[in-house]
Formats: sequence, structure tokens, C-alpha cells
Amino acid sequence: MRIQNVLLSVASAVLPLALATTSLFALPARAADAPLAAASDAASSAAAIDGDALISRGKYLAVAADCAACHTAGGGRPFAGGLDIETPIGHIVSTNITPSRSAGIGAYTLAQFSAAIRRGIRADGANLYPAMPYTAYAKLTDDDVAALYAYFSKGVEAVDAAPARQTALPFPFDIRRSMAAWNLLFLDSTSYRPVAGKSVEWNRGAYLAQALGHCQTCHTPRNFLMAERDSQALSGASLGAWFAPNITSDKATGIGSWTEDDVFTYLKTGHSSRISQAGGPMLEAIDKSFSKLDDSDLHAIAAWVTTVPPIKSGSIDKTTLTPAPIANDLREIDGSADKGALIYSDSCASCHQASGKGVRHLPPLVGNAAFSRPVPDNAIMAILHGLTPEHGQDMPGFADKLNDAQIADLTNFLFRQFGASDVQTTAAHVAALRAGGPTSPLLLLSRIGMAVGALIVLALGIAIGVRRKRVR
Repeated sequence: MRIQNVLLSVASAVLPLALATTSLFALPARAADAPLAAASDAASSAAAIDGDALISRGKYLAVAADCAACHTAGGGRPFAGGLDIETPIGHIVSTNITPSRSAGIGAYTLAQFSAAIRRGIRADGANLYPAMPYTAYAKLTDDDVAALYAYFSKGVEAVDAAPARQTALPFPFDIRRSMAAWNLLFLDSTSYRPVAGKSVEWNRGAYLAQALGHCQTCHTPRNFLMAERDSQALSGASLGAWFAPNITSDKATGIGSWTEDDVFTYLKTGHSSRISQAGGPMLEAIDKSFSKLDDSDLHAIAAWVTTVPPIKSGSIDKTTLTPAPIANDLREIDGSADKGALIYSDSCASCHQASGKGVRHLPPLVGNAAFSRPVPDNAIMAILHGLTPEHGQDMPGFADKLNDAQIADLTNFLFRQFGASDVQTTAAHVAALRAGGPTSPLLLLSRIGMAVGALIVLALGIAIGVRRKRVR
């Protein structure tokens, strides 16, 4: 998943600031664990048994892992990279992962491939930024790594051209070495182990969601060093411009009221009977990955996710509202109508109806999950950019029709009218989301650190100059 993964990339932002003057930068990159060599031999044997079947399996796993979302640029050749991924600390450009020996990963051995996707270490020993979710892929089994390797080695067309642009984050985020220290602190390199007492289907779902689907990458809050807070796993997190909601079994703030069939339908189509529709990175994940999985695997994911321990997040006022008429002619004439109501009447009511109950295939806004989130970001982004699934009814975007203040007024009205009335926004926040999301405080910390460093260097220079003058 493309934008879903970028939050992890800011992990590289903190350690350079905290460790730049320490010996931690001299730490060697974490080497591939010893079992990888044995895994390489075993997997090589497996590959020899039935190469075509292994490649086919690897292709399916690559879809489950949503590799194409990041490594295929719009209009570009499959897996040739070049996609510009916007993160809170700068742009990361995805790499060529075709079997090209000159521009891709064609020269990688199985052990090196495994180290890259499960440890975040390239063949040359450099650390990857975890915009590529190797912290989740670390849970992959040796057999699945071998299948993925077979697919990317023999089932993908080689593209002998590197992306035109390369990742160039601002200092100190460009110090890849810092990720070695972060990995030592936070990377759990243990492959998934089936949970005793759980069904084969449940364990399959847990493996798909945690390893290949990397759900926790987006839906889990992070600490100051951008590591996942395991105690709050899947309880919801901000992704910059979008918000990944709580998907634990909490009934008030999560998906505790959803059935397995609800989850299955949502992953298959992007819609559920719980009046929820996918948008942003989740819609992309459904279009490019989940909707293409076998039904049995989607049922397995549903069986697992509906049992995730409940965690209450935020304090949402879900008081049931009875929608009133949006705006009548008299109130529009005398100017007493709510600004957001007027915008709704002009831009939204033709599809969603004045009552907000929708019509036929157009979703209702009354009781819609979009208005029970603790933040308005997803609703704002949907208004700005619309919802455009590969299959189904599109919702147009209004970024070029409504200004920031108008979108804020409309959003505030929608939450007051149809959902959590205490969730409100401002034109400034809309502007930040329109620009890609709020600036990371780590970027500000970096600039402060650089300024302090410059002052220290200047002070030392002055002191040395004064001392030399006195010696003369």
C-alpha cells in the first residue's frame, strides 16, 4: 500500500537527530540472521521441485503484499519504480524491483532478497527506509519468501532503466545508517508462528493481515521514534492526510459491530452494509490487492480481524440524529441558513438527497462511518479528491470548486448533521490536508537541530579565532 506505508518512513527522522554525535552511527548494518543461509538452501530445493508453480504462487503473494502499488508509477512499466511517495519528511522515490541486473534486483541472491524484504538491508549493505514495510514482511515464512523471489526473478519482465529521480531526503534524514540502530531497537525479525488453539482459517487470516497485508503499518499508533505501540495495535492512526480508523473489535470506536460477512464484503468491494466505503489508501489497497485475493483468504482475514482484542480510541459522540431539511428557500433568502447547509444543498443534495439518506447505489450519509471518526480528515479528503474505485460509482472531487473555508464549513455541517457533532475543522486544517498533510514536527526538530549545530560551529570558530589572535 502506497500512502499507507509512508508513516514508517519518518522513523529515519528521529535517530539521526538523537544519534548523530554518538558512536551508534558506527554500528554495522544488521546482518541477515544465520537461519537465512539455511532458508536459502531449503528454498532453493523447493524452487527446483516445481518452478512454474512457485512463480505463480509468488505472483499471488506479491498481489497480497500490494507490491505494485508502490513500485509501479502511473503509466509506467510494472515494478520499474519511479513512484514519488510523499512523506512528512520529504519525497521517497520507489525503486526498480524487476529482474534487471543493471537497474533492478536481478543480481540479488535469495538470501539478499530475504534480507531486503525482511530486514530492510539492500544487497550492498545499505539500509532501506521503512516506507517499504519490512517490519511486517519480517513475519513472512521462508517458503513464501522463496516464492516471491522466484516471481520477481523469473515472472516479471526486466526493465533496464533506473527511475529518473532518486530519493533525496533533507539532512539528517538522508543518513540511512541511522536505520541500523532503529532496527536493533524495534525490528522483530521473528516469522509468524501459528497460534495454538486457533483454527487453520484464523491463523491464515492473521498471517495474511499481519505479514503480507501489513495492516498494523497504518492502523497502529506510533511512539516518538515512530515504532508501533503494540499495546494499542490497530486502534487507529493518522497517515498524514488520511486517517486509518480503529479496526479492533471495540463496538463504540472500532468494528466490533461488524460481522465476518461485513468485513469480507468490504475487502472485496470497498463497501459494507455498515454504511462504510473505502477511500484514499484503503481504497487503493482494495482495488489493487484485497479484491484480487481468493474468497477463502478474504474470509480468513475477516475471521481474524473480528477477534482482535477491543481497544477504545477517542471519545466520539455518537448521539443519534434525526436529520432536518438541509435548507429551505426562506432561510436561504434571509441569510439565516447555515453556510455548510447551503453548500450541501448546492453540491451534495442532488446525489445524497436533502435528508442525507441517499438513493439506490449512492450511499446514505445518515449513520455513515465517515462521520464517526475522531478526526474529520477522511471526510475532507473525500470532498477534496472524491472516491474513484476501479469498479463502482465514482464520487467527484471538489478541490477545484470549493475553497478551504467552504470545505471546512461543509465538513463541519456534515459532522453536526450526520455524526460526531464535536468533531470540527478549520480552513487552515483543510489547507494543510490539501497540501498533503500537516508538516511533521520531526522536520521542525531537524531544522532546529541544524540551526543549533550551526551556532555551535560558529561559536567554536569564533573562540578559535580569538585564541589565535591572543597567542599572536
